[in-house]
Amino acid sequence: MNKLKKGFSLVELMIVVALVGIIAAVAYPSYKNTMAGSARSAVQADLMAFAGAMERHNASVFTYKAAAAGGGDTGTPAIFTGHSPASGPVENKKYILTIDDVPTNGQTFILKAAPVSGSLVEGSGALFIFSDGRKAWDQNDNGTIDSSEYCWNC
Repeated sequence: MNKLKKGFSLVELMIVVALVGIIAAVAYPSYKNTMAGSARSAVQADLMAFAGAMERHNASVFTYKAAAAGGGDTGTPAIFTGHSPASGPVENKKYILTIDDVPTNGQTFILKAAPVSGSLVEGSGALFIFSDGRKAWDQNDNGTIDSSEYCWNC
Protein backbone atom coordinates (compact mmCIF):
# COMPACT_ATOMS: atom_id res chain seq x y z
CA MET A 1 0.00 0.00 0.00
CA ASN A 2 1.35 3.46 -0.96
CA LYS A 3 1.41 6.07 1.75
CA LEU A 4 1.03 9.69 0.75
CA LYS A 5 3.96 11.86 1.73
CA LYS A 6 3.07 15.16 3.34
CA GLY A 7 5.19 18.30 3.54
CA PHE A 8 7.53 20.23 1.28
CA SER A 9 10.58 19.04 -0.53
CA LEU A 10 13.88 20.82 -0.03
CA VAL A 11 13.73 22.20 -3.59
CA GLU A 12 10.29 23.71 -3.00
CA LEU A 13 11.46 25.28 0.23
CA MET A 14 14.57 26.73 -1.45
CA ILE A 15 12.43 28.25 -4.23
CA VAL A 16 10.17 29.95 -1.66
CA VAL A 17 13.17 31.29 0.28
CA ALA A 18 14.72 32.63 -2.95
CA LEU A 19 11.45 34.36 -3.93
CA VAL A 20 11.12 35.94 -0.49
CA GLY A 21 14.73 37.14 -0.76
CA ILE A 22 14.13 38.71 -4.16
CA ILE A 23 10.97 40.46 -2.97
CA ALA A 24 12.79 41.76 0.13
CA ALA A 25 15.72 42.99 -1.97
CA VAL A 26 13.33 45.01 -4.14
CA ALA A 27 11.01 46.25 -1.36
CA TYR A 28 13.56 47.30 1.31
CA PRO A 29 15.26 50.12 -0.63
CA SER A 30 11.86 51.51 -1.58
CA TYR A 31 10.75 51.36 2.06
CA LYS A 32 13.97 53.04 3.20
CA ASN A 33 13.57 55.84 0.63
CA THR A 34 9.96 56.38 1.72
CA MET A 35 10.97 56.59 5.38
CA ALA A 36 13.83 59.00 4.58
CA GLY A 37 11.43 61.18 2.58
CA SER A 38 9.03 61.19 5.52
CA ALA A 39 11.82 62.26 7.91
CA ARG A 40 12.86 64.99 5.45
CA SER A 41 9.26 66.30 5.31
CA ALA A 42 9.12 66.35 9.11
CA VAL A 43 12.39 68.29 9.37
CA GLN A 44 11.18 70.80 6.78
CA ALA A 45 8.09 71.47 8.91
CA ASP A 46 10.27 71.70 12.03
CA LEU A 47 12.64 74.17 10.34
CA MET A 48 9.66 76.35 9.39
CA ALA A 49 8.42 76.26 13.01
CA PHE A 50 11.97 76.99 14.22
CA ALA A 51 12.13 80.01 11.87
CA GLY A 52 8.81 81.15 13.34
CA ALA A 53 10.31 80.88 16.83
CA MET A 54 13.26 82.99 15.66
CA GLU A 55 10.84 85.62 14.36
CA ARG A 56 8.98 85.68 17.70
CA HIS A 57 12.34 86.05 19.48
CA ASN A 58 13.25 88.94 17.17
CA ALA A 59 9.88 90.59 17.76
CA SER A 60 10.42 90.58 21.51
CA VAL A 61 14.11 91.62 21.71
CA PHE A 62 14.60 93.25 18.27
CA THR A 63 17.49 90.95 17.32
CA TYR A 64 18.08 87.32 16.44
CA LYS A 65 21.06 87.24 18.81
CA ALA A 66 21.01 85.26 22.08
CA ALA A 67 18.48 82.69 20.81
CA ALA A 68 20.87 79.78 21.40
CA ALA A 69 21.42 77.87 24.62
CA GLY A 70 23.25 79.87 27.28
CA GLY A 71 22.43 83.15 25.53
CA GLY A 72 24.72 82.35 22.60
CA ASP A 73 24.18 83.34 19.01
CA THR A 74 24.84 79.95 17.40
CA GLY A 75 24.49 76.30 18.32
CA THR A 76 21.70 74.47 20.09
CA PRO A 77 18.56 76.63 20.22
CA ALA A 78 17.11 77.81 23.52
CA ILE A 79 13.87 78.93 21.88
CA PHE A 80 13.03 75.67 20.07
CA THR A 81 13.73 71.97 20.39
CA GLY A 82 17.16 70.87 19.19
CA HIS A 83 16.04 67.80 17.25
CA SER A 84 13.63 66.63 14.58
CA PRO A 85 11.02 65.26 14.62
CA ALA A 86 10.36 67.92 17.26
CA SER A 87 7.15 66.24 18.37
CA GLY A 88 8.96 62.98 19.17
CA PRO A 89 11.36 61.94 21.90
CA VAL A 90 15.02 62.85 21.54
CA GLU A 91 15.88 59.13 21.23
CA ASN A 92 14.06 59.03 17.86
CA LYS A 93 15.78 62.07 16.38
CA LYS A 94 16.72 61.99 12.72
CA TYR A 95 18.13 65.54 12.49
CA ILE A 96 19.93 67.93 14.85
CA LEU A 97 18.57 71.49 14.65
CA THR A 98 20.99 74.36 15.23
CA ILE A 99 21.33 78.08 14.73
CA ASP A 100 24.10 78.02 12.14
CA ASP A 101 24.80 81.72 11.86
CA VAL A 102 23.65 85.09 13.20
CA PRO A 103 25.87 87.80 11.69
CA THR A 104 27.22 90.55 13.91
CA ASN A 105 24.37 92.93 13.12
CA GLY A 106 21.86 90.38 14.49
CA GLN A 107 19.34 91.10 11.74
CA THR A 108 19.58 87.80 9.81
CA PHE A 109 19.93 84.11 10.62
CA ILE A 110 20.66 80.73 9.09
CA LEU A 111 19.12 77.61 10.64
CA LYS A 112 20.50 74.16 9.92
CA ALA A 113 19.17 70.61 10.21
CA ALA A 114 22.02 68.08 10.09
CA PRO A 115 21.30 64.35 9.68
CA VAL A 116 22.03 62.22 12.73
CA SER A 117 24.87 59.74 12.31
CA GLY A 118 23.59 56.17 12.26
CA SER A 119 20.03 57.15 11.33
CA LEU A 120 18.31 56.30 8.07
CA VAL A 121 18.95 59.84 6.78
CA GLU A 122 22.70 59.74 7.42
CA GLY A 123 24.59 61.10 4.41
CA SER A 124 21.50 62.69 2.85
CA GLY A 125 22.79 66.22 3.38
CA ALA A 126 21.84 69.09 5.66
CA LEU A 127 18.83 71.34 5.15
CA PHE A 128 18.93 75.10 5.74
CA ILE A 129 16.47 77.95 6.05
CA PHE A 130 17.49 81.59 5.87
CA SER A 131 15.83 84.60 7.50
CA ASP A 132 14.93 85.96 4.05
CA GLY A 133 12.92 82.81 3.28
CA ARG A 134 15.42 80.97 1.10
CA LYS A 135 15.68 77.24 1.62
CA ALA A 136 18.57 74.98 0.73
CA TRP A 137 19.39 71.27 0.78
CA ASP A 138 23.06 70.27 0.56
CA GLN A 139 22.19 67.05 -1.31
CA ASN A 140 25.78 66.13 -2.19
CA ASP A 141 26.69 66.62 1.51
CA ASN A 142 29.92 68.47 0.72
CA GLY A 143 29.41 71.26 3.26
CA THR A 144 28.73 73.98 0.69
CA ILE A 145 25.46 74.94 -0.93
CA ASP A 146 25.68 74.96 -4.72
CA SER A 147 23.45 77.27 -6.75
CA SER A 148 21.27 74.31 -7.79
CA GLU A 149 20.62 73.34 -4.14
CA TYR A 150 18.53 76.36 -3.13
CA CYS A 151 15.33 74.40 -2.75
CA TRP A 152 14.10 71.55 -0.56
CA ASN A 153 12.43 69.47 -3.26
CA CYS A 154 15.01 69.58 -6.06
